Formats: sequence, C-alpha cells, structure tokens
Amino acid sequence: CGGLISNSSGTLQSPFYPGSYPNNADCVWEIQVENNFRVMLMFRDIVMQSGRCQYDYIEVYDGPLHSSPLLGTLCSGSFPTYISSSNMMTVRFHSDSRYTFRGFQAHYSSIPADHNTTLLCLPDYMHAVVSRDYLQSQGYSAQLVTLNDNRCKPTVTSHEVIFNIPYNGCGTIREENVDTINYSNTIKVTSSGNIIKRKKNIHLHISCKMLQNTWMQIMYVAEDTVDVNENQFGRYDMNITFYDSSSFLRQVHDSPYYIDLNQNLYLQAYLHSSDPNLMVFVDTCVASPDPHDFNTLTYDIIKNGCVRDSSYATYYSPYSHFARFKFNAFEFISRHTLVYLQCELVVCRLGDYSSRCYQGCINRSKRDTSSATEKVNVTVGPLQRREVGAQSRNTG
Repeated sequence: CGGLISNSSGTLQSPFYPGSYPNNADCVWEIQVENNFRVMLMFRDIVMQSGRCQYDYIEVYDGPLHSSPLLGTLCSGSFPTYISSSNMMTVRFHSDSRYTFRGFQAHYSSIPADHNTTLLCLPDYMHAVVSRDYLQSQGYSAQLVTLNDNRCKPTVTSHEVIFNIPYNGCGTIREENVDTINYSNTIKVTSSGNIIKRKKNIHLHISCKMLQNTWMQIMYVAEDTVDVNENQFGRYDMNITFYDSSSFLRQVHDSPYYIDLNQNLYLQAYLHSSDPNLMVFVDTCVASPDPHDFNTLTYDIIKNGCVRDSSYATYYSPYSHFARFKFNAFEFISRHTLVYLQCELVVCRLGDYSSRCYQGCINRSKRDTSSATEKVNVTVGPLQRREVGAQSRNTG
C-alpha cells in the first residue's frame, strides 16, 4: 500500500488486487524516474464504488502530493492515461469503511522529455542549457541569448548555450510565500531589428523552488508557439562534521572515531548553498547502535529543539549556513561497540522570526508550519569507545 517507486517502468494496483481491497485504506505511491524523463501512467482496470468518487477513489498528482496540481480523480468508467510535466508523479488510493470491490491496476513507464532545454538546480547555482538547434529552428543565433542581467554571459559550445546562474546574482529574483522559497530568472532571446520585428521574442522562465524535502525545478517558454515545461526534482546538500576542539579549526576524519567516556564531542552542521539568506537550526539529534534504525534503541541528545542531555551546548557560528554544538560521550557507548548519530536539521529564511529556526524548544504538535522550512536528516558515525589504556588513534 504505497511507497517510493524509482524503476523506469512498473505496475501499480490496489491492495490484494484482483481480490477485494480493504476498508479504510489510504495508499500513496510516489513515482520518481530519471531526470529529463516524464511519467506516463495508463489505467488498465478500475472496479470501485462508483458515483461522484467521494467514498472510494484514486487521485493522480503532477508531482508531490501536497504541492502539485491534481491531474484527475477517478473511481470507475474509462481507463485514462496521464503524463506528468516532470520526472515525478503521485498516485493516491483511498477507501472508506463501507463497500469493497476489486480495485484498480495501472502501468507506468518513462518517456523522454523535450531536450530543447534542460535545467538542474544545483547547490550553488541554476544550470540551464538551451539547444542551439532549437534556437536555429526558431530563426535565432546563440549570440542573441541573454539573462535578465545581460552582464552575465553564457558559455556557448558547438551544440548548446549554457548558463550557470547564481541564486543571489545575475538578476535572480527571490520570492517567499506560505511554504516555498522561489528563485527565478529569465533567459531572453530577442529579435535584432531596431525598428520593426517579425518574430516573437522567446522568454525561458527558470524557477527553482524549495518545497519541504525537495527542490522543484521548472523551465517554461512564454510568448512562443512552443510551450516547453521542464520540471525536475533534487535535494539540499547538508553534512555534519566532527571537530577536535571548540575552536572548530581541525576536522576529525577518522572512521570510526575513537573516543573516551565523557569526552567532549564537537560538531558542525553545514548547508551547502549559495543563498546567504538561509540559516540552519539543529532540531533533533538521536544516538543509536544501528545506522538504519533510530527508533528501537535510542538516546536523545536534543529533541524538537528541547535539550535532553545536560552536556549539550551550542557555539557561536560566524555564518548562518553553519550550526555548531557539543555534547559529552555517554554511558550508552559502553554497552555497544559502535554508536551512530542522526540529526534532523531545519533550513529557514534568515530573519524570518515566525519560522521553526527561531522558535527553540517546542512541542511537535504545536509547531507553526506557516513559514518556509526544509527538514534534512543527516547520519554521522560510527563512534567507538577507546579501550582503557589505549593510545589515541585520532592523533594527526
């Protein structure tokens, strides 16, 4: 019942198909294929409670569930085909507590997107590529392609015009709304005639949006006969590093990191992004002997911004992209050979005092989700207790 699907093609079906599906089911499948491909979803069989699709139904979304347009809602009748505008599509199946039927079966596959333009939202810049063949087919040369800020020049190769557009320069516009931070720019292709022109200008609108746990990448053409809509999905780049002292000058590169009981452990979280108006907040850090399980056997160091370990302390950081903190090695490590640490880090807008980053210790049920934030989980380790009398293996 639901899950993330990353194969290039496959089959979706309701639970127990072709047997009757269970009552009170709510299944969400996220289909994510390769960049520069789109998802084509074809329904082969639908037998559900008919009517206005208010009791049992299937919903198809053009991207993530909570932030994408609804392509269609169905429960019986015809077998439609849907094509996403990006490399991601979400399918939701819902049943109520009354009647039950055979359900549905659908097949999905990957189809190539339009290769006239491509876009990648990288940590430091937007990487936009326009095909010279496409420009030539519209009657334009590569020399006519500019950005909002025409001082930022592209790299022109024999086949492509390539822009590396920073998030905080070259005319990039930064907008904020309820749940996203949006960076946008425009690649313009303008007719060279000074007095009259017989061809429409081409505007390639580029947009990178921060949505919850994903970057959503959009490029589309305005004022032209061809409507290109390029969407891709990626993720923020974040890491945590151990340091050997509170000066945070020398990183610890050893793995495992050998430590003594009650030894001070210094950590720095780092967000890799060129936007200086973002900040990092350490929301939760949990220790576990299993790097894949942070639920069964754990020790909380900080939880929802509330300090649970008395040795936890924060340090001043010279940049908002860094968060520095420490705690002492604890008795937990004496009972387990290796210990791993998983921290949930939150990215917010700098100076947005309504966001999670400025709220400190707060109960999860009372969190304000009105401001744009992104939560990123990072796991570090292992930590291993040094044997009594052993020399430090971390020297140098």
